[in-house]
This record gives sequence, C-alpha cells and structure tokens, in this order.
Amino acid sequence: MRRPGRHRGALLAAALLAAAAGCGLTSGSPMVDDVEPGSIGGGEPLEGAKLTVTSKEFTEQLVLGAIMGIAFQAAGAEVVDRTGIQGSVGSREAVVKGEADAGFEYTGTAWITYQGNSGPIPDPRGQWEAVRDADARNGVTWLEPSDLNNTYALAMNQASFERYRTRTLSDVAALATSDPGAVTLCVEGEFANRADGLPGMEKAYGMDLPARNVTQMDTGIIYTQTAKGACTYGEVFTTDGRIRSMNLVVMEDDGKFFPHYTAAPTVNTGTFEKWPAIAEVLDPVTARLDNDVAQTLNAKVDVDGEDPHQVALDWMVAEGFVKEG
Repeated sequence: MRRPGRHRGALLAAALLAAAAGCGLTSGSPMVDDVEPGSIGGGEPLEGAKLTVTSKEFTEQLVLGAIMGIAFQAAGAEVVDRTGIQGSVGSREAVVKGEADAGFEYTGTAWITYQGNSGPIPDPRGQWEAVRDADARNGVTWLEPSDLNNTYALAMNQASFERYRTRTLSDVAALATSDPGAVTLCVEGEFANRADGLPGMEKAYGMDLPARNVTQMDTGIIYTQTAKGACTYGEVFTTDGRIRSMNLVVMEDDGKFFPHYTAAPTVNTGTFEKWPAIAEVLDPVTARLDNDVAQTLNAKVDVDGEDPHQVALDWMVAEGFVKEG
C-alpha cells in the first residue's frame, strides 16, 4: 500500500531526533514499506536481520539510501532509516564504527577525502578496486560498483551549443584560445579553488581564463543562469536531474581529468560477514544504476517535488525488483 506522506514524516522525525542526539547517529526510524520479493529477495535471505541504512543529506543519496533499504526489506530484513546525515564524514563513520550497517558511497570521495590520496585513478574499475582494497583495513566492504558517476562537468544551454558547437573540454580549451571572451563560467566557490576543480581543469587542458570570465555563485543558481545563457558554461554534477529538465549539453571530459565518483554499496565488514547475502540482494540493483537513471530519479525530487523515498519505491517496483504487498 502506498502512503505518499509517511516517509517524509519519518525522515523529518529522524532528523529531529538526530539533532537532539548531536551527532545524528544514535537514532532512526523504522523503514516499513509493504514490499515483497520481486526479482531480488527471493527466499528472504535476510530474514532475521536488523539492518541500519545511512546516507548523506542530498537528493541522490536520499534516493539511494531508500533503494537500499527497500531491497533489504524485500529480502526479509527489518530496516532502520538513518539516511540524511549532513556531510560525507558522518555517514561514512557510521558504517566504519558499525553504528550503521550500509550505505551507498562514491569512490572518488573515499579515495581522496577518506583515504587521503591526492590524485585520482583514471580507470573507474581500478579506482573502485583501490578503494575496496584500502578500506578492507578499515572494516568496510565495498560491493560491486554501479555505472553512476556523479562527478564534475561543464554544461551549456542549447543556444550556446548551436553557436559554439563544443562537445568536449578540449573543444572548450580551443575556444578559449581562439575567442577568449566566449568562454565565461558560472561555478561554485569550492570548485573555483579545488585542485580537482577549476584550477586543475585549466592546467590539464591548457586553459588560462581571466578572472573576469569566472563568476562564483551557489549551486542551484548555476543551473538557472546557465540555462538563461548568463554564462556560456556552468559547473554541474553529471547526475543532476536539472541537466535534463533544462536541456543542457554536457561537455565530455575527454582528457579524463575529473575524478570518478562512482556509486557503490559499502557495508560494515562485521555485518557483511554475518549476512553475506547482502551482496546477492544489492548487486542486481546496483548494476541497473547509471547516470540516466540517476538524472531521472533526481529530477523527480528536485524538479517535480516528489518525495525521495516514494521515488525510490516507485522505481524499485517499476524495475521489477520488488512487488508492493
């Protein structure tokens, strides 16, 4: 049975309890979807398990956390919802310490932020393997990765694309040389200063953009300003639903500069040793996730105003992974 408003209330309650608890890791709400096994969860291999799912607070993570929790429920587990933790470190530490059992994480975040490496590994599978091997020492097990890569990109509106016809970042660099005034950027302050952001991109592609061509602004404004043509290129995240809804054209990172932020389930190793069937439950779901799916699901929340948990449930049912009871 579908209860559209229930999960929003559950998330709000969890958030209030988390705020009261200080760190956000000592409380949560039961996830009680009325779901049965579909193409996953047959035989309910997680029956008897009580699993806590965590996530960060932004849209994509809320959807992924709900997808994971719904999969666990279909496989017979009782699930506690601790999604929506502010910042990356909180949800990560919850899995490391066993305060949460599992959550979707990004390989680039783990490699650079958690594991302290400065340079990304260009091959996405190699990046995942390196993160997996390093985290084995931290009590975190990485399951098979998705094709969902939530990394940086530059995008332009259709009018700018028709005018300049750039398709890759190498094309953008060539345009910056031939027509310096044409390449104007709308970016976040963080991207403007990060080594894996604008300074590194300029160095990698041989660009030297004057400061007057770069305008810093909040993330949400970047999308609307790029769509309006206030800047030729805007910094975007490759899985953001607004790319599709605003009909933006994303430049290919043909020089493979930006790190891979590939999404994959991470599980507390102690939990995984007790419940190894977690892998067989999640692997088919993870294999279906890619940037097109992410953009579609994210847009349902950020553009259409739908509830993240309901979006996840609708997708899991539509894909045949679970059945509604």
